[in-house]
Amino acid sequence: MIIKPQSKIKDYQSGLYLVSTPLGNLDDITLRAIETLKKSDFILCEDTRVSKILMNKYEIKSDLISNHKFNEKKNISKIINFLKSGKIISIISDAGTPSISDPGEILINTCIDENIAIFPIPGPSAVSTAISISGFSDKFLFYGFFPEKKNEISNELKRLSEFNHSLVFFVSFKKINKIIPELKKYFSGRKIIFCREMTKLYEEFIRDNVDDLKPFEKEPKGECTVVISEKKDGKINSHKLSESDKVIINKMINKFSIREITQIISSNKNVPKKVIYDYCLKLKNEI
Repeated sequence: MIIKPQSKIKDYQSGLYLVSTPLGNLDDITLRAIETLKKSDFILCEDTRVSKILMNKYEIKSDLISNHKFNEKKNISKIINFLKSGKIISIISDAGTPSISDPGEILINTCIDENIAIFPIPGPSAVSTAISISGFSDKFLFYGFFPEKKNEISNELKRLSEFNHSLVFFVSFKKINKIIPELKKYFSGRKIIFCREMTKLYEEFIRDNVDDLKPFEKEPKGECTVVISEKKDGKINSHKLSESDKVIINKMINKFSIREITQIISSNKNVPKKVIYDYCLKLKNEI
């Protein structure tokens, strides 16, 4: 089915508009997003100080209402009353598409229950932006933010590692070093990319093999979008030992036989036994 672009857009009507805003570079906003925000009676935003920067740039005069995870439930009744009285209300996040790991889900579900119209105004998304430059499979699972407790994070990563597709999640750099051991435990043989400050002045993409990950010596600030590559079909994902594998073998070489080491490593790593055996043999000959 071919859908032709509309040459005319229908007039704005009362309802809730989910408006995507730039990830960082304010030039990434769409013309329709600007028009929608200007037509809005109220704009719900996470942090009014952040949103005012965007509003000032595009001369948007609509009233802002603070709407974050700590007060969104309290705001529901007031917002629903505005919508039922015929107001046009937009909801935005500090960056990207609202309601995706940001406030909005509670209000959207209430609007559905109350039969209030909801309109998506598409635009920037950290998820699609990270996937697009990853080089990994475009069949992906988006998780969002992980729980707070370490054992819960470990359990979630273990469960997610069973999926064959790419995995996208958000994480604060304050937590990144805490989850690196878990990533190496459950996603061995895969590739990873850390996307930081996307579209901003200090945009950075850090690519690595999961097996070779090391803790960040200096934790970058802010949040990060992380993409892990898909699980490869078949048992053998790599024909080389990672540096971390070699460190483990070096520690075992004087305690176990080559055959035992080969069996142990091959049971946990998707590396051919011959590669492991040959490396062990080389170490033995050097001793």
